[in-house]
Amino acid sequence: MTSAQTSPRFDGLDTLRAVAILLVFAYHYRVFVSGEPTFGWVSTVGWTGVDLFFVLSGYLIGNQLLSGVTKGKSLSLRAFYLRRLLRTLPNYYVVLALYFTLPTLMGGRTPPPLWRFLTFTQNLWLQPGTAFSHAWSLCIEEQFYVVLPLVIVGALHFGRSLSKRVAWLALAGLMVAGVTLRCVLWFRYGLEEGGAVEGYYPNIYYSSFCRFDEFLPGVAIAMLKNFHPELWKRVTGWGRATLGAGVLATAVLFALLARYYYVDGYGYGFAMTGFGYSLVACAFALLVVAALSPGSLLYRVRVPGAAPLAAWSYAIYLTHKPLAHIAREQLKPWGLGSGATVAIIAALCLLGGWLLYRFVETPFMRLRDRYHPTNFHTAASEAGAASAEANASMPQQDTAVTFRSRSA
Repeated sequence: MTSAQTSPRFDGLDTLRAVAILLVFAYHYRVFVSGEPTFGWVSTVGWTGVDLFFVLSGYLIGNQLLSGVTKGKSLSLRAFYLRRLLRTLPNYYVVLALYFTLPTLMGGRTPPPLWRFLTFTQNLWLQPGTAFSHAWSLCIEEQFYVVLPLVIVGALHFGRSLSKRVAWLALAGLMVAGVTLRCVLWFRYGLEEGGAVEGYYPNIYYSSFCRFDEFLPGVAIAMLKNFHPELWKRVTGWGRATLGAGVLATAVLFALLARYYYVDGYGYGFAMTGFGYSLVACAFALLVVAALSPGSLLYRVRVPGAAPLAAWSYAIYLTHKPLAHIAREQLKPWGLGSGATVAIIAALCLLGGWLLYRFVETPFMRLRDRYHPTNFHTAASEAGAASAEANASMPQQDTAVTFRSRSA
């Protein structure tokens, strides 16, 4: 899972990112190592760590783009995509190469065709149990990175200004569309009767069409911050209340998911399938707002270890599953207790993530910051583009757009 660098750095966002990777680890440990809820209810609902990553990405990428265009800067699609590629691909390609060159060591299962990983379409109709299956969420994130700037560019190209009202209506409509699609698909894939649930993961859980709406609460936060700065100032002044609401909403949803997300002998719950994903994302969005609110404990308290864990989270996400598999196989003859096994596997996953972060991710991040420090055109390039346009016989459309705000 990926995230942009924030400046200034917010400790609350680091805490949430650290929580997200811990949730994912707890869930995958149950599924791929122990076969039981080793971490209690956290093991059961830990899959929602991916949802938290989606919300964080929605805010961070949305804020990167909107904070610039609302100030009149010219967005460069080329620069944005290059920055994203340098951020996400090096780590991904290293792990992908290991899966294809050392399949037995990495899990012993056959991965989908390579082209599906290279085009970030591996998640579409993905069957559970294949090698590197956890790359499904990375595919959805990459798809989001492609689509969001294009939507902004398209809105500005056709409207020459971005209507706040239209933007909010579009976001609400997309949220409703995601809920509606999941509700419809539940009738086909939600129940155990007739083996229908075998199609749940390929058609709902892994599906871009059923999970895209979880980025939108994060995008909504970015829109609120950049479209309505005075309202944003008031909202972030309610940090304690927002944190309380976020914690309560998350706790309630975790309890509902633990009991009703999947019911043995029945199948997946209708409400949890149709509405649960979106509601979880909205609850996490409250926590993100709290992490950005100076009065919130989430904003003010620096949790020891959260910052490095957050920085390594993408690398840990990529490597923890194969490393846990390798460690489990090697530790079997030792007859260790569950506590010692957890400690060793967790330490190995942490080490593997740090190594990938230190020797692959960090050098490419430095290259990115050196050669592509911004998502927007510099003053020199803007001046050159303006001169070229003035001298051209016909207006030329570029990938650079300028935001001109219009009150809603």
